[in-house]
Amino acid sequence: MEEDNNTRVTEFVLLTFSDLPNHQLQFFVAFLLIFLITLLGNLTIMILTFSDIKLKAPMYFFLGNLSFVDMCLTLVTVPQMLKNLLLDIRRRVISFGGCMAQIYFFLTFANVEDFLLAIMAYDRYVAICNPLHYVMVMTRKVCVQMLIGCWLLSTANSVLHTALTSSLKYCQSNKINHFLCDMVPLFKLSCSDTTLNQLVIFTEGSLVVVGPFVLILISYIRIISTILKIRSAEGRKKVFSTCSSHLTVVTFYFGTIMFMYFRPSASYYLTKDRIASVMYTILAPMLNPFIYSLRNKDVQGATKRFIAKIKIS
Repeated sequence: MEEDNNTRVTEFVLLTFSDLPNHQLQFFVAFLLIFLITLLGNLTIMILTFSDIKLKAPMYFFLGNLSFVDMCLTLVTVPQMLKNLLLDIRRRVISFGGCMAQIYFFLTFANVEDFLLAIMAYDRYVAICNPLHYVMVMTRKVCVQMLIGCWLLSTANSVLHTALTSSLKYCQSNKINHFLCDMVPLFKLSCSDTTLNQLVIFTEGSLVVVGPFVLILISYIRIISTILKIRSAEGRKKVFSTCSSHLTVVTFYFGTIMFMYFRPSASYYLTKDRIASVMYTILAPMLNPFIYSLRNKDVQGATKRFIAKIKIS
């Protein structure tokens, strides 16, 4: 349904990957497999971090919450996409309210992930640079307070962006060239002036993306400086190994987000943006559990103990 001067758009059509009509089934199978692996991987990390007594350190508390957020982020985006891949283009419909709701939850979970990654970098900074004060600084109470702060800030940010996006008028088309409702493709459809929306993304939006990234950067500068002071190569390698997984996740996640949102509107290319969205909304949540477990002996040990309990029972 398209809008004229007297008509309001009440629904959108998600084109998903309609520009590749001969590959819809292949996309469905691939993304279904990714979806199942993501749920299984993140659910496993959640169970391990919340049940294994040896994974009670703050780092694993935040890792468990990161897995929860990754799972929620996947549930917000992938099921709708899988359904649309099996439907005719004309039936890939999402209501206006449903579209705004997807934007709200998508932004909330993505923003919480930003803050969690920053807190995890700070946790590593305290553990490596101030190990004697670690227990006093990263108490359970402080960890819970930081987690609550993540959710409050993320929710406020999502409400603002969703309200601004829903206030736009859409009269050019109701076809979204994407697999989810997101602000950037909706700006392309709007016949309203989106200058304020883009200004908010570059200003307020930078606080919840660039802010955490800067905190991560500062933390790792201090961490690397401390590691370089360690005399033995083996010691430097051992300390850095505790950060390598997190650093990999941060680079992959923040790199694609900054490419996606922090550019002038004239440089938006929906096909490339769609690929970037797949990377940080679908691939990153799938890869995170494996990245954190492959090089982490504590998680590997917890996994073995968990499997042993299952066999015994």
